[in-house]
Amino acid sequence: MPKDFLALTDWSRDDLDKIFALTRDLKAKQKRGEEHHLLKGKTLAMIFEKSSTRTRISFEAGMFQLGGHALFLSSGNTQMGRGEPVQDSARVMARYCDGVMIRTFSQQLVEDFARYAKIPVVNGLTDLYHPCQVMADLFTVIEHKGSYHDQVYCWIGDGNNMAHSWINAAAVFGFELRVATPKGYEPDAAVVARAEKMGAHILYTHDPAEAARGAMVLNTDVWASMGQEGEQKEREQAFKDFQINGNIVDLADPACIVLHCLPAHRNEEITDEVIEGPHSVVFDQAENRLHVQKAILVTLMG
Repeated sequence: MPKDFLALTDWSRDDLDKIFALTRDLKAKQKRGEEHHLLKGKTLAMIFEKSSTRTRISFEAGMFQLGGHALFLSSGNTQMGRGEPVQDSARVMARYCDGVMIRTFSQQLVEDFARYAKIPVVNGLTDLYHPCQVMADLFTVIEHKGSYHDQVYCWIGDGNNMAHSWINAAAVFGFELRVATPKGYEPDAAVVARAEKMGAHILYTHDPAEAARGAMVLNTDVWASMGQEGEQKEREQAFKDFQINGNIVDLADPACIVLHCLPAHRNEEITDEVIEGPHSVVFDQAENRLHVQKAILVTLMG
């Protein structure tokens, strides 16, 4: 089993299935009000170079529920923000803490940190991948559909870190995925090539209707991610036909579910009608970040 949780493709399907099983157990214990202090006395350092709502709250609350402690570290308030080499910060934190979660821009920074730290490192989000989110998404599918198997998944929107993580998930878990992006906003070619080499079953298209037709799981994200705010107007034009709305839901399977990793720009990438509608499981999905990440932390640090 890997030391770190940096990308889904680092892990086997069997090991990720064990995380889902542990997630189910931890969630049930939390709902029953049972103590599950599996990380009692342990400390997680949380490094944020990108601001956050769900990531900070879910990791911090999760460590508390597991009997441990989380430290919030903003890059601007640490020596990393003043140019300390990653290898120095990593080796020092490894002597103070039992694990590190990093939410940042560069995937390379997370990988370098993990290389030098002898403790587990979790990717809380980079511009390339968001593996914890996709694990929460798939656990939500398991809860609502009984299994992630035999589902047709549809991604509509930007070829961003979420699309990349769904592509990785399709490669690892073996389900069918359709990815619809505007021209010029396709997923990273290296991510696509790696998935193809792993035998992934993925359709890439510029037609959202083609991707959505008959799908069991519809998924999207904001058109302009953090750091892309200056492209908002340009992206609004490019993505105007890539909205999950009532027409797209009508093309999908009648029993489909709709996901969104949040925050949502309502009536841009997804309409109010859909996010508040009967197919939406968006807030179950948001809650499951807490439970999945607890399972990841216990697996790595327990």
